[in-house]
Amino acid sequence: MMKVIVPATTANVGPGFDCLGIALNLYNTFYIEEIEEGLIIEGCEETYANENNLIYRSMKKCFEKVGYDHKGIKIKIENDIPISRGLGSSASCIVGGIVAANEIAGGILSKKELLDLATEIEGHPDNVAPCIFGGMTVAISQDQEIYYSQIKVSEGLKFCAMIPNFRLSTERARGVLPKKIDYKDGIFNVGRVSLLLSALANGEWDLVKHGCKDRLHQPYRGGLIENFDHIIEKCEQLNSIGVFLSGAGPTIMAMVNDDQFADDISEYVSGLKNRWMVKKLNIDYDGVRVQKG
Repeated sequence: MMKVIVPATTANVGPGFDCLGIALNLYNTFYIEEIEEGLIIEGCEETYANENNLIYRSMKKCFEKVGYDHKGIKIKIENDIPISRGLGSSASCIVGGIVAANEIAGGILSKKELLDLATEIEGHPDNVAPCIFGGMTVAISQDQEIYYSQIKVSEGLKFCAMIPNFRLSTERARGVLPKKIDYKDGIFNVGRVSLLLSALANGEWDLVKHGCKDRLHQPYRGGLIENFDHIIEKCEQLNSIGVFLSGAGPTIMAMVNDDQFADDISEYVSGLKNRWMVKKLNIDYDGVRVQKG
């Protein structure tokens, strides 16, 4: 049986819509092995303990790609990444599944080929790229090819996730986005994402908050999250380095460089609806890993 450890991810990172992502030290762990026959899935709701399970479906995609005729599969799930909260839970299942299947088949696919397959399943590379490679990545899809680059973030950056107790599906979050955007909004985001990447690489923390501004998705998705604007404003008052909607939401992510912020924002959100949980996180630099036992 192999143990597959997969990090959570925060995507978009403000203006980097569908292309920026960061791996974080919050993990799903999957214990997976090939058995003589059948399918056994433990550790999840009964609704997902069948062939429609995303981990298993991803494994099958990988087996089909490499031409491996598998027998049975047993999967045990230890799930610490909140589901449908904008922290890459789906990406973790996809990456965990294809990485395990690739190992069972003999390690045929390279990490880049795993990224291509994960993107095919997920639909976009912003979560699966950092999930595979670790750290911060920028990834794009062009002419059915995925291009990615890892970004070196200056030391000292920490994260504080504010996670409410309700789910927000990616489908619903995408449904509120406009079909067209104003030219000025496009220019706005190009400038901010450029500033953000430069500031993070250079450790220019005073510039990050300006680089986190966005006009493509946050103004629309924020309306789906009660107290969104108030929480953003409070984070800025408490001197966060930057704050943004994590993925499609509803988690709100703050970038910080001290430990006091978490205590202060915890006190604030404790008085709001939706029982917000505050979690201190750091960048995961390893990405998905496999331990064989």
